[in-house]
Amino acid sequence: MTADSTTLAKIAALRSSLVAEETPLPVRFRALFSLKHVARTNPPESAESLAAIEAIAAAFGSPSALLKHELAYCLGQTGNPAALAPLTEVLEDLGQDAMVRHEAAEALGALGKTDSLEVLKKYRDRENEEVCVKETCEIAIDRIEWENSEERKQEKLKASDFASVDPAPPMPLGEGERTVEELGKTLMDTSLPLFKRYRAMFALRDLASPPDLPTAVPAIQELAKGLSDKSALFRHEIAFVFGQLAHPASIPALTATLSNPNEAGMVRHEAAEALGSLGDEEGVEEILKKFLHDKEAVVRESVIVALDMAEYEKSNETEYALIPEVSA
Repeated sequence: MTADSTTLAKIAALRSSLVAEETPLPVRFRALFSLKHVARTNPPESAESLAAIEAIAAAFGSPSALLKHELAYCLGQTGNPAALAPLTEVLEDLGQDAMVRHEAAEALGALGKTDSLEVLKKYRDRENEEVCVKETCEIAIDRIEWENSEERKQEKLKASDFASVDPAPPMPLGEGERTVEELGKTLMDTSLPLFKRYRAMFALRDLASPPDLPTAVPAIQELAKGLSDKSALFRHEIAFVFGQLAHPASIPALTATLSNPNEAGMVRHEAAEALGSLGDEEGVEEILKKFLHDKEAVVRESVIVALDMAEYEKSNETEYALIPEVSA
């Protein structure tokens, strides 16, 4: 069996794990992240990359909103234009959960193609559209326009410790270094476009990594203020950033968010997964286990995945993924 056919066989095995409802959710997530890795590390038009994207998209038939939200996120992270079609289809499917459609819109923004502007504007402006979808479309439009602008070419961005393609870039360097306090004011200024506030958010994230930076804890404290914002989308992104940082200083804010029964499911789920990334910290697993029987499915499922992530954090595994071996 050639190397290429071996990889394709692995992709087929991962696809089988991902689409099967009887597969435990943590195993499906690990299969998904493996497929994302294949799609990102192979040439965009290669058989391997295209097969991985098709495998991810095949799971959109699942009843799990959490899984489908993660599928959309991973497709956006591949950087592959082949992901545009399935993501657009999900955004246009009004029968999908708003959390899934929002993630599809965000993923289109991450891919950065001007071809997506028309459909994003359609749902940004759609009457009676879910707020989180409208807001995500707004940010995605701004990101695509920024990505393809002359302004983008002139900006100098701080090198990030994170490999993710974010909904917005951090604030550019130059014009004097912005302090944590100044970034915090921009973060919470609701008179500004969401895209600009997101830029402040990701600038604060970068000032909190590595965790021993003198700006780390103050940046976490400023970010935590965002969990009181009126926008559920904004609060959910703060929780996502905390998951990326995995800084112990964020545990109290994340715990309070997860514990709030009046908080939106899309925010509580992100708080649960962020706590999963802190699973090697004392007491975090016990906090998560309290919500294994939460009334909201997306929270229950997130806790299952978060506990699996916590086990990974305490293990010696090098990658939170699942690449099955296929015999030659």
